[in-house]
Amino acid sequence: MLNFKYYPALLFVLLGSGCAAVDPDFEHVKPLLGPPVTSNNTPYSQCLADLDKLPAANNLPVIAVGQIADKTGQRTYTTVTESTALTQGVSEMLISALYKTGKVNLTERLDVRVPLAEQQLFERNAMAYEPKPIAVLPANFVILGALTELNYNIASGGARLYVSGIGGGVRTAVINVGIDLRLVDVRTFRTLYVTSLQKQIVGYEVETGIYRFFGNQLIEFDAGGVRNEPLQLGVRSVVEMGTYQILTEGLGLPIPDGETCQPETGQYLAVSQEERNNETTE
Repeated sequence: MLNFKYYPALLFVLLGSGCAAVDPDFEHVKPLLGPPVTSNNTPYSQCLADLDKLPAANNLPVIAVGQIADKTGQRTYTTVTESTALTQGVSEMLISALYKTGKVNLTERLDVRVPLAEQQLFERNAMAYEPKPIAVLPANFVILGALTELNYNIASGGARLYVSGIGGGVRTAVINVGIDLRLVDVRTFRTLYVTSLQKQIVGYEVETGIYRFFGNQLIEFDAGGVRNEPLQLGVRSVVEMGTYQILTEGLGLPIPDGETCQPETGQYLAVSQEERNNETTE
């Protein structure tokens, strides 16, 4: 049986040995290496990969991506920083999603500062040699839109039980993120297709602990874990699903094997236009 009067001395020894263990070697500090780099895919990426398996065509549409802004107005605050709650790189996510399909020609409109600077340098005779004439690929369509929803408390709950200072608990929470995208004909400015999608994002926390007096000594021990579905991965998911719908429902790209997009999660992801019409008439 441990004698509590020796706890201060034991704590001092542990802290001392711990400091010695983490004392760095400044001759060469080896960096801590975590998991390896992987492809940044979502379950919906398989739908885009399936489009890439379709037979190649010569008349691929030329698509430009505009600014997909964060219009949720949501921000996060800490004692020292302030930042947006959602990623500001949705346009780049959309470009990556379109590229995965292999069924469009992408033309840059999001950031043309470098090409325009090259042209200006050429006009000022500042180039080392004359470049090839500029031949910008005109876009047939442009995709515009915005992140429009971030709802924090769709559902939350939990339970917690402690008896005589011993117990545990669990908490769960569900939030969601939404996006609205539209396909616009560049020549007529006509909006050809609109999709509005949302993705629910879940998380949970488990805790357990002991809070007891043993004699005149207070002992407290806590343990637990938190698992949250990444919020920005949820954004990428709705972007990829929106891309799939724009190409199949908006531009009429054939669906592989005539089936609705069903990634490995088995979720019901897309509804055909015929099914949408049936729901409306019902």
